[in-house]
Amino acid sequence: MPKASTYLTNILQLQCPRCREGKLFKGKNPYNFKTFMDMHDACPVCQQPTEIEVGFYYGTGYVSYALTVALCVSTFVAWYVLIGFSFSENAIFYWLGANAVLILAMQPLLMRFSRAVWLSWFVKYDKHWKKHAPENYERVNDQFKHGW
Repeated sequence: MPKASTYLTNILQLQCPRCREGKLFKGKNPYNFKTFMDMHDACPVCQQPTEIEVGFYYGTGYVSYALTVALCVSTFVAWYVLIGFSFSENAIFYWLGANAVLILAMQPLLMRFSRAVWLSWFVKYDKHWKKHAPENYERVNDQFKHGW
């Protein structure tokens, strides 16, 4: 039996929170802008549904915001420690520009990570997932699936 990954490793690898084996997203490339947010309807390994109710992923905006703020704070601290800030040299404006470019470049990754985090808050890890069927979510409506 393979050893289960940790919660953080599971999030970083964008894996199913229930079995921690199946991939959440269909494509590997987060920079393929046509398909970067295409998720499996259910985990390919344990069949856990990835959209457990209509509009489920609207809450990921809050997670994405928190991840972006954490990224901004960490780049601010790193810039301050490594380079320092001085208004006479406009260093803060260079940080703002570099930070904006970094956030734009990382946005597809942040969006994927926020979905993985959001799903993991509602679907818990089950080390005996092979013996238990995934929970049946009655609020899923096929007509409104993927309405995000």
